[in-house]
Amino acid sequence: MRPATTLELLATPAEVSGVRRALRAYGADVQLCASELVTNVVQHLGEGVPVTVRVWCDDGGRTRLEVTDPDPRALPVLRASVGADEESGRGLALLDALASRWGVAHGPGGKTVWCELGAGPDGGAVPVVSAGGLCRTATAGRDPR
Repeated sequence: MRPATTLELLATPAEVSGVRRALRAYGADVQLCASELVTNVVQHLGEGVPVTVRVWCDDGGRTRLEVTDPDPRALPVLRASVGADEESGRGLALLDALASRWGVAHGPGGKTVWCELGAGPDGGAVPVVSAGGLCRTATAGRDPR
């Protein structure tokens, strides 16, 4: 397993772009998923909530992203459809489309929303290794599992 990247921050709109910049080496899909999850914290829990963002790659090339916040009750909900005029509600649909799988884990004092971007021919993404040695993924399709 490659070293993890861990970011401790207070969730604000300005920090969302900072998260994207900090995770640039992991690729656009990871950046998008992370920014959507941090944005959800801002929208549903409020600005200034402490958040931990953690990303790492396993030896098989799969990238795992976790966003932890202190509220175990505010759970993400994937909406069946979003109207063209609605300004929100697409974030989890994007995450669901990009990730091979995702979910929520409860822990002491909060919850972690996580997703994995798969690797390999049947895993939904093709692994790419950057010059810095970080695993990145480029979406090639959904994991049927």
